[in-house]
Amino acid sequence: MKAAALFVKALEAEGVTRIFGVPGEENLDLVEALRESSIKLIVTRHEQAAGFMAATWGRLTGEAGVALSTLGPGATNLVTAAAYAQLGAMPMLMITGQKPIRTHKQGLFQLVDVVDMMQPLTKYTRQLVSAATIPARIREAFRRAEEERPGAVHLELPEDIARDEVDEYILLPTEYARRPSPDDAALVQAAEAISLARHPILMIGAAANRQRTAVALRAFIDKLGIPFFTTQMGKGVVDEDHPLWLGNAALSDGDFVHRAIDAADVIINVGHDVVEKPPFFMQRGRRTVIHINFSSAEVDTVYFPQIEVVGDIAHTVERLTDALSVQEHWDFQYFNKVREAFRHQLGQYADEARFPMHPVRIVADTRRYMPDDGILCLDNGMYKLWYARYYKARQPNTVLLDNALATMGAGLPSAMAAKMVYPERKVLAICGDGGFMMNAQELETAVRLKLDLVILLLRDDAYGMIRWKQAEMGYADYGMQFSNPDFVRFAQAHGAHGHRPQSADEFLPTLQRAFDEGGVHLIDLAIDYSDNHRVLDEEIRSLSAAVKE
Repeated sequence: MKAAALFVKALEAEGVTRIFGVPGEENLDLVEALRESSIKLIVTRHEQAAGFMAATWGRLTGEAGVALSTLGPGATNLVTAAAYAQLGAMPMLMITGQKPIRTHKQGLFQLVDVVDMMQPLTKYTRQLVSAATIPARIREAFRRAEEERPGAVHLELPEDIARDEVDEYILLPTEYARRPSPDDAALVQAAEAISLARHPILMIGAAANRQRTAVALRAFIDKLGIPFFTTQMGKGVVDEDHPLWLGNAALSDGDFVHRAIDAADVIINVGHDVVEKPPFFMQRGRRTVIHINFSSAEVDTVYFPQIEVVGDIAHTVERLTDALSVQEHWDFQYFNKVREAFRHQLGQYADEARFPMHPVRIVADTRRYMPDDGILCLDNGMYKLWYARYYKARQPNTVLLDNALATMGAGLPSAMAAKMVYPERKVLAICGDGGFMMNAQELETAVRLKLDLVILLLRDDAYGMIRWKQAEMGYADYGMQFSNPDFVRFAQAHGAHGHRPQSADEFLPTLQRAFDEGGVHLIDLAIDYSDNHRVLDEEIRSLSAAVKE
């Protein structure tokens, strides 16, 4: 067989069922091998979208998603997706083509050193120079992509290597590896610090978004009664309707949750990674921070934990739960005051009737409709802060947002992948008009794949997040606005259904109808960001400061 066929057999041995991508001339042998395999090739309209889809597949399944491109411009189009997966800890394998490496007659045409380009963006990148090494290279790539901390890997398959004949081969078996257990002495030190604390608090970060860890954390909280909050990428690990939930650190400072953090003398950080925007700012000598993660802390000026417990997170939390008991001197009275004030403030504007719609009303109506296992896939924009703070996630991985690379353009591809992983669940892509237009071409892909998918497009005719920051800094309103196409007609031109609510009261029925009808639906909803500064910068800060110990 050809080496390309061996490559595909090795992918099948890893359990790959789908590859997302845009093929090119240099990997036609690989495409032909895929045609005769059990793997389905999902052709996208841009390589970046294929990478986002593969990364989200990995995020949801724990198994590396696979993206395919040709050489040169196809490979460079995967760069943003590589960074998205690498910073967001999503297992993904990128396969790129390349010119023949023994002889070729095109000079430097389309020639880019892709392996070198991918080096700083991946955990592992190699050019295949021999058909005999294919099984080992693929096994190693998947192992690196999926082990903690997960991320992006890359293999380059040159055209002539893909065409080489293979007489004998051995596919390497996938391995079973247990994550290391935490050190006993570190566990004792952490348990002592928590026991001796007066006001301990628990923070849940991105790396805790694992099913077994979620179960362990719920048991920890229920037994000990320690209040908790989450980072943006830790949403839903524990049900945010839990009576001990103190909120989400969508803002970096000045929120109700930060008043609780300021009052804490021990913060138990489970699964936090400095790649995520800081949920709070550490100050030397103020409190003890306990780092619980698969790997040791990456120390930064905003994060320098005093105690580190390194190892399997779920196992660590289980052992701490067994080692700890409720202490009479623990005092959560101030945390309770903060929670009560926060929950009251959270309900403000939930029924606001203005149109264009207030962000809180949009979030509230979304929560009113979506089932507990429904999945939100957020692009990046101003609305992400409103959803992170106001939307209560009930289950792990039901709010997929990116607070690591925080790239625009990922919302729609991410939602498409989520729908493929969970075809029986409701999936809602939430995009701003800026981010949506960066990968709007994938609307055709969604229609072609006959996905049941709803896209909520929040339109303010501007780059709203940067416009807010511009206003915060006292600069003139300049350079952030643009015009948009008629999104209803845009959707219809792609074979999707388009909707444009004309009042706040029309949004929720429109959302329900879109899901009920099936197929691809786009809801063009005008959003009013005029309260960004007043609510997020002034009102929340003032109300939270009024909660006295």
